[in-house]
Amino acid sequence: MSKFYGLDKFQAGDVVRIANRATLDQFFQSWKLHHPIQPDQLQYAGRVTKVGRSSMYHGGDILYELHDVPGIWHQQLLVAALPENSN
Repeated sequence: MSKFYGLDKFQAGDVVRIANRATLDQFFQSWKLHHPIQPDQLQYAGRVTKVGRSSMYHGGDILYELHDVPGIWHQQLLVAALPENSN
């Protein structure tokens, strides 16, 4: 069962792809609340990696830490990827 009762789309160890650069740029410009992505995170657009852990911000947003990729990532910036494409 999901750690956050179905709210978290990914579990630790799941393989994910970070959104493309256009999506990250738009999020970077528009997101004004908690845990904004940092400029150095933009270079990871399209990167395939694994979920390290997930957490829930008190407002209900699911946040992720990824293996080998710095920063906190919002759920809407990640999509499922095939394991053979992971690092």
